[in-house]
Formats: sequence, C-alpha cells, structure tokens
Amino acid sequence: MAKRRRDWLRLPVVSAGSEFLVMGHLMRHNILTYKAPPGNEGYDLICIHPDPRHQPGPEEKAQIRVQVKSRYATDCDRGFPVKETSLDAFDYLIVAFLNIGNFYGHNDGSTGAREPEYFTLSQAFIREHHEPSSTWEKVRLKKLEAEIQIYKNDAGFELIAKALGVTKPVKLH
Repeated sequence: MAKRRRDWLRLPVVSAGSEFLVMGHLMRHNILTYKAPPGNEGYDLICIHPDPRHQPGPEEKAQIRVQVKSRYATDCDRGFPVKETSLDAFDYLIVAFLNIGNFYGHNDGSTGAREPEYFTLSQAFIREHHEPSSTWEKVRLKKLEAEIQIYKNDAGFELIAKALGVTKPVKLH
C-alpha cells in the first residue's frame, strides 16, 4: 500500500503579512521597528527606541531582535518550528496565530476565522520549551495556554517597549 502524501497549503502572502502585522502592533506601542532583509538568519525585525538621543538605562537594551513565526490555521496545533541554531540570534520570538479559518481534517478554511493572537516570548522561554529531538525542532504551546496569557497581544508588546525604555505615548496638559 502506497503511503499517502500530505498536501500542505502554502500561503506566502499570508505568511509575509504576519511580519507586517507584528510591525504595526509594535509601532502602535511607539517602538521604531525595521524589517530585516528577507532570509536574514535568526531574526526578522529590529526594534529601537524612537528617540535618537535616548540612552538606554541599566536594565534597557539599545535594540531588540525579534523573530516572527506564524500559523494561519485557527485549528492549528499551537506549535511552530524553531531551529536550535537560531536560539541565540533573537531576543524575543513573536508567534502570530492568524486564525484565518479551520483547515485540518475535512475543513477547507471557509469557517472558523477569528481575531489574530500574538504572543511575545523571550529567548529564555523558547529555550525552556524547545524540543530539539523532534524532526521539526518545535516549540509547542498547546499545553501552556494558561501560562502564556501574560505574553498575549498588548501585554507582550509592552515587554519589548519596557526593554527598550519606550513609554506609552500620553498627551501632556
């Protein structure tokens, strides 16, 4: 009996869009964010303080390197590949669950869409949960849902803002 080949749906536009979505959210937090060249090893975005005269404090960084991983399926397994060799190339990894629809089993993606979710995870968190023995060298978040809620969406983006010394924009009276 021949082994059935699994056909993976490739969505390069959706995948590339995840980096721009993350950039937009970081910039909403007043974090100046630049996209690294395509194929850059280990990180996709560089984040810096928007004030060119800002001097980082003792607990702050001058720049933050961000790797972006995305999953388009709402019903994905909440896992994503990370090569062990890239673990020291980024400061944070932001996983974007784009939730464009359900695709597993007999689902065709036409149902199950919901708002995207973003989780900003530190290099230490990724190291702790990285599974180098798996074929794909994955990080699996499915069983960590309660633990990662503190890194979700705005709360996660604020971790990068704090690390850079970027404060929330407020109107002065």
